[in-house]
Amino acid sequence: TDKAARIGIRCEDLLDKELLKEKVEHNCAFHGKNLGLNLNPQEEFDNLLSESKKIKPLLQDTRLFLHKAAKTGKKILFEGAQAHYLDIDHGTYPFVTSSNVSVGGICTGLGFPPKKISGIIGIAKSYTTRVGSGPFPSELKNKIGETLQAQGKEFGATTGRPRRCGWFDAVMVRNAVELNGIDCLNLTKLDILSGINEIKIATRYTLNKTELFSVPATRKANQKLQVEYESFPGWHEDLSHIEKFENLPKNAQNYVLAIEKLTECPVRVIGVGAERRDLIFR
Repeated sequence: TDKAARIGIRCEDLLDKELLKEKVEHNCAFHGKNLGLNLNPQEEFDNLLSESKKIKPLLQDTRLFLHKAAKTGKKILFEGAQAHYLDIDHGTYPFVTSSNVSVGGICTGLGFPPKKISGIIGIAKSYTTRVGSGPFPSELKNKIGETLQAQGKEFGATTGRPRRCGWFDAVMVRNAVELNGIDCLNLTKLDILSGINEIKIATRYTLNKTELFSVPATRKANQKLQVEYESFPGWHEDLSHIEKFENLPKNAQNYVLAIEKLTECPVRVIGVGAERRDLIFR
């Protein structure tokens, strides 16, 4: 909020004690008045000064640092936090986070030019999950949803809140593929679907007989949304430690191939267990 209100304290402010103190005093007064907080400006200032001793040696021009690295041929890995549909601009607003977590965040957050970004990998579970409130067209409010939650250990990494679970949503993933320019998908947790007789994929949205290509923004629209599914026969084999795509049960192979077709994106890596080694590379 401070950033959008143009009163945010930035790392560079730590280099100027007088300016830092001025900003801290202003912000404490601002938030004290508007939020009813009892803030001590001197205490906040002293805390920042203490932390700045650790931060100052790390400060530099991030844009220039990355530009030089790219210019000398170094490989740079950018990893996004959270998920595409929590992006404040392109996610299921207002049920979103406070930043750009889609691929555009590389440019806005780091000052790295879009023309130099290549090899964009999307990570998607073999089913869909969501923490907290917000639209979830393919949600399963039944025994299958509970099974996915339990077997997949679907609980928030930070909050511990249980994740809502549902069928793989090809509409949502295809939208994310298109917007982010994703080159390939890493499909995780395929093993969690073992033991389900019939597996479904959400393939199409319609609202009042009109096809939609993304999740509706309003609550009323989501309540009226019609979701079409394609069904696939399941499998019961244990997938852990399978190292080759050809060794997966035929039904599991067909499921992965269907995801490729429906999302219009190749699946290059498949997760078949909880360990690092439980990966199939295609």
